[in-house]
Amino acid sequence: MSNSIKTKTSIPKYNVPFSPPDISEAEINEVIDTLKSGWITTGPKTKLLERKIAEFTNASRAVCVNSATAAMELTLRLLGVGEGDEVITSAYTYTASASVIKHVGAKIVLVDTAKDSFEMDYNQLKKAITSRTKVIIPVDIAGVMCDYNRIFEIVKEKSNLFIPNNELQRSIGRVTVLADAAHSFGASYHNMQSGGVADFTSFSFHAVKNFTTGEGGAVTWRNIPGVDNKIIYDKYMLLSLHGQSKDALAKTNLGSWEYDILLPAYKCNMTDIMASIGLGQMTRYRGLLERRKEIIERYNEKFSIYTDIQILKHYADNYSSSGHLYLVRLIGKNEQFRNKVISKMAEMGISTNVHYKPLPLHSAYKELGFNIKDFPNAYDMYKNEITLPLNTLMTNEEVDYVADALVSVINEIQ
Repeated sequence: MSNSIKTKTSIPKYNVPFSPPDISEAEINEVIDTLKSGWITTGPKTKLLERKIAEFTNASRAVCVNSATAAMELTLRLLGVGEGDEVITSAYTYTASASVIKHVGAKIVLVDTAKDSFEMDYNQLKKAITSRTKVIIPVDIAGVMCDYNRIFEIVKEKSNLFIPNNELQRSIGRVTVLADAAHSFGASYHNMQSGGVADFTSFSFHAVKNFTTGEGGAVTWRNIPGVDNKIIYDKYMLLSLHGQSKDALAKTNLGSWEYDILLPAYKCNMTDIMASIGLGQMTRYRGLLERRKEIIERYNEKFSIYTDIQILKHYADNYSSSGHLYLVRLIGKNEQFRNKVISKMAEMGISTNVHYKPLPLHSAYKELGFNIKDFPNAYDMYKNEITLPLNTLMTNEEVDYVADALVSVINEIQ
């Protein structure tokens, strides 16, 4: 490598934040309209956003809640997953993918990534399925969807081991695939939109995501033979709002104050204020996805001549990423080197991140008995990974500045 820019400067040329929300007049006007309407909690705009999400993803239905974590946990509870069951997910993910398994009382089963991959090792996944396995939670990293054809092939192969606990599990007839698609709203796989591929799909609309409602999330699902989608939708409504037989909107009908509590459930509904931001985002989202693709391609071109900077491939003939994160690996480097790069980049006004610190490296998962030595591929991916800024507020000049800075910093340190 050769130096592209000087890294020692007291005043950075640019200050490049990692992932600020892209909010325009469209979102602001929707929120103002909601505030003026007199209806700010779960109501007509939340219901409208649900319909638009289902349409956008080609899913059967959608339910909006207050986080992707809630969407995953409610889905496990909908499926009746609990004590004595096992749920498999990746060791290379954020805690939410696994913590929801603990919340419902099931056993967390972690699978290592494949060598030089951010995805689960599908051969290890196949071996991990037992008669207690009820759900697999694949993780779509950085906006790139997993190999769902392979995952469904595996769960169908292993269907002879599956022992259903209830009618819904019996209707599915095999291990359920619940996608952790926190990163992949807007992505596609074999011409199918994320949200319409897995049995159930959980999205995050947190402030740092491509598509945001400030906080928030949604779950979508595909048709299940013999199961009425309205029944599934109504169960989500019960689970997300105290088990109450009527939501606030339904109670506004004349004489309809009375309700029943059908189960002691949870409180994780989306509000109309949050949904308003999402409705504004939806009018712009195709353009935001296109801008992310332009930034990724610009980064790719800058790094194409460097063999020691390995990039995650976001686009191919059979898939298209949502372009959520730009992950690179510094080949042949270790954690200490990577961390020095992050510090130097910060001095230059560039905010970077790491996705992800594998779960077995965290105290909570060590206490559950997980050891990073059992997940060598995940550790190898983590130790030299750095995530560069990728957001739709970046200019082309800022993209070039970040890319040149990374090259210069690597050259300076080694």
